Amino acid sequence: MRQTRKPETADGCHTNEIIEDLHKRILFYETILDSIRNGIMITDRRGKVIFFSKAYADFLGIRPEEILGKHCAEVIENTRMHIVAETGIPEINDTQSIRGQEMVVQRIPIRIDGQGLFVFGQVMFKDVRDVHTLSSRLSLLESKVEFYERELTDLRSSKYTLQHIIGNSRGILELKQLAVRAAEIDAPVLITGESGTGKELFAHAIHYASKRRLYPFIRLNCSAIPRELLEAELFGYEPGAFTGASNKGKSGKFELAHGGSIFLDEIGDLPMEMQPKLLRILEEKEFEHLGGNHLIKSNFRLIAATHENLEDLVARGKFRKDLFYRLNVIPVSILPLRERIEDLPLLAEHLMKKLSREHGTKMASFSPAVMQIFQSYPWPGNVRELSNILERILFALDGDQTQVRHLPLFMQDLGRESSKQDNTMLKRLRDDMEKETLLHTIRISNFNKNQAARLLGIHRTSLYKKMKRLNISLKQG
Repeated sequence: MRQTRKPETADGCHTNEIIEDLHKRILFYETILDSIRNGIMITDRRGKVIFFSKAYADFLGIRPEEILGKHCAEVIENTRMHIVAETGIPEINDTQSIRGQEMVVQRIPIRIDGQGLFVFGQVMFKDVRDVHTLSSRLSLLESKVEFYERELTDLRSSKYTLQHIIGNSRGILELKQLAVRAAEIDAPVLITGESGTGKELFAHAIHYASKRRLYPFIRLNCSAIPRELLEAELFGYEPGAFTGASNKGKSGKFELAHGGSIFLDEIGDLPMEMQPKLLRILEEKEFEHLGGNHLIKSNFRLIAATHENLEDLVARGKFRKDLFYRLNVIPVSILPLRERIEDLPLLAEHLMKKLSREHGTKMASFSPAVMQIFQSYPWPGNVRELSNILERILFALDGDQTQVRHLPLFMQDLGRESSKQDNTMLKRLRDDMEKETLLHTIRISNFNKNQAARLLGIHRTSLYKKMKRLNISLKQG
């Protein structure tokens, strides 16, 4: 190729232009091949060299023009270019010793119609050790990527699975089966139940059991975000969209949940002005940032939860009926602990093990008397209350077994009264305990009922109802 000379023309100006264009194209391709760092050689079907790159010639200490037309075996030791020309079989990443140095090469047969077979040869690595080095680096990078992928999955995905839902009662087993069916369908799920029953645990489990488990599980408590900031949290905003907004903008929860699930806890506290916006995004799966003017699409699955009766809120005009129907496609109602009391021994043991690991303390068993009190107590705070009681017991232990003396005083009283089987007394003790707890919490909250409700883990509406039922009238001083 390098020896091509411009022939004398006899066909006029048009032929000259064609030849000139051909020479420019040849020069263009030769320049590209010469620019490749490692050596390149091209032979015809007889093994004769028709191209030899400048980089290859410099490495061998010869001039490319001296090699053109020679047989490849005269130029390069241990070459197999002529053999590939005969067999037509490519040889990729083969090793070849050149001047005592092990190199990695490739030989590729190329058939051009009307011109026969050519072989393209290239030195991939001048030292075979470079391949091992590259392989080691690649292996290290792959292991890092795998590690970071696992970390990212752990951070973005759900923390709990169906195996974290403890219990063998008929009610809990039916709920687990319902959760599995809910995970298979990509429709909205509405989880209802009293405070402390484990609604978020079921939300995690449904997400993890679904095909979306490798994607984000985004959580938002609708009662924990100030009303004026809730829209920005859900939909995100553009830089400078409102006073105090970040100059970088922010992605919203629906945007972050793309491909995965978004869990909206305490959905009953969603302000009325936000409800039609939530309904729209559920139907359209698209929204705009605050201060933005372009639509953002998000493929998410909604899981909502509430301890309130949404149908009652609808009847009172505090929750949109159309939104309720859109949310309540797959209803999941979590049983209170008192309605699956047969699960309590297994649940108590599981929680005690968990708390012992977290606090680095010794695991303790439960005496029959303690378990009898546990099973007779109504657990108004459900599993959350059980966990709280066990944590208090853990720091009062002085042996390997939980005894009645380790229990809170109101439970010790309950144990003494239980032998009399006096249901009226049990109810009075429970109400007295609940009233004492409410009064104490309200006082330490400086009579701020919103703060007291948060400390108790209940909604402020529930607090008002309990105060009315227990005849609590607040008077400071």
